Amino acid sequence: MDIRELRSFTVAARLRSISRAAELLDIGQPTVSTHIKKLEQELGTQLFDRIRRPIRLTLAGEKLLDLAGPLVEGIDGLAVNTQQAQTEGPVTVAATANLMSHFLLGAVEAFRDENPRVHMRLRSRLRSEVIELVSQGEVDFGIVPGIDPDPALEFESLFPYERLLITPLNHPLLEESPLTSMDPVAEHPLIMMGPGTYTRSAVESEFRRKGLEFDVVMEADSLDLIKRYVGHGYGVSVIPRVVAEPGDEDTLGIVPLGHILPTDRAGLITLRGRALSTPAEALIEKVREAAADM
Repeated sequence: MDIRELRSFTVAARLRSISRAAELLDIGQPTVSTHIKKLEQELGTQLFDRIRRPIRLTLAGEKLLDLAGPLVEGIDGLAVNTQQAQTEGPVTVAATANLMSHFLLGAVEAFRDENPRVHMRLRSRLRSEVIELVSQGEVDFGIVPGIDPDPALEFESLFPYERLLITPLNHPLLEESPLTSMDPVAEHPLIMMGPGTYTRSAVESEFRRKGLEFDVVMEADSLDLIKRYVGHGYGVSVIPRVVAEPGDEDTLGIVPLGHILPTDRAGLITLRGRALSTPAEALIEKVREAAADM
């Protein structure tokens, strides 16, 4: 019993005609008849009452149609569904919040303009959560700061991930030119993202390495919110350069920290050996183009 025999049977049963089934399947009528006879021999029962016209199913034939019909439809639709997945997605991407809003958005918009039928799912997560989603195969790819050493993942570098000190305008730290260490920064109230976020961890690691005491007076879940509060004089902060925007210098003091804090690389991570769909590969290409423009 194979799918060709079942297909011939189900089509003939629904059309109640061997000849019409052969025409629809674009095969010879003797072939359809042979397929049905093979099924009857294998099952040891007659599937059609051929005495009356149009032909009718026997009770055994009706039972087989109930069982085989959905199976044949599912297999016949498999190629269509697979091709649809290759052309329409979905494509699922995870990234840290700052990369999602200040880097990935441009790539997503460019991709959507060229692929309006592709369904995208975007996940904003902590860096560790992005890595976990990629590792578990729950997303097609992720975008994170910092190279991950996990051998199960592939990391493709996209652009330098530098940090900036931001202060209110006319802040005393702006007079220390050039800033040579994080020591004076630790003396001021800090506004930072929540514990465990990537840049905060880097800043706190440097403070602890130097044995410096520091005070985080405000925690926020948005770097744009942090910039607003810094601009209004509530403290200072360290942010990724990727979130700096034209016009920030009008409300903030900005000091590059590439010579003090390590400059990481932001990159694209995928699960090693995973085959990506055509839409996922196309979106990755847009991500590369966006990185090249930075």
